[in-house]
Amino acid sequence: MKEKIKIAIADDNLFLIQTVVEKLSFFEDLEVSFYAISGQELLEKFERNSLVDLVLMDLEMPLMNGIEATAALKDKFPEVKVLMLTVFDADENIFKAIKAGADGYLLKEIDAKELHDGIVETLNGGAAMTPSIALKTLNLLRNPITVVEKNDQDEVKLSEREIGVLDQLSKGLSYTVIAKNLFLSPGTVRKHIENIYKKLQVHSKIEAVQKAKDNNWI
Repeated sequence: MKEKIKIAIADDNLFLIQTVVEKLSFFEDLEVSFYAISGQELLEKFERNSLVDLVLMDLEMPLMNGIEATAALKDKFPEVKVLMLTVFDADENIFKAIKAGADGYLLKEIDAKELHDGIVETLNGGAAMTPSIALKTLNLLRNPITVVEKNDQDEVKLSEREIGVLDQLSKGLSYTVIAKNLFLSPGTVRKHIENIYKKLQVHSKIEAVQKAKDNNWI
């Protein structure tokens, strides 16, 4: 018997999670491993069970949104595919999701078969996209937009502790080692890194370290 595709769902709406689960239940080759109601909870559950092939990721969630969660997940589990499943189709959302590492972008109005086909296509190396999203993506490639955050224009202020964490990150150290070196818990280190990402408006360790070096913080 062929091994089932293991799916995780991240969405803060339990009713919509159930709707997605029902759509997936029509297909014997798919299995929902777990669901999370925030990006932060998703990452915590991955720490306990990373045997997941693909994540269906909502965009707007508390604590950590879908774009932030995608970047953090790809940073730690690059082999896991992330398929955005959202009602938001603004150019800026598509741009940020792709930049964060999303492997595809579908709208929640999609029917069960199209969702299944999108999952299989993504796992086979494709980039599943709702037709309207694919068109917007082509337009973005033809006419690149510059997404400017308000915070980018403000002076960024990192704490001494955050700079210390960044310095440790630049050496390629794991969260556990950083925690030991700085006499912190791994959870505290992870929280510092989340704050750093938010302040610097970046989505990966590489971007954070590069921005710190550009500003001569490390």
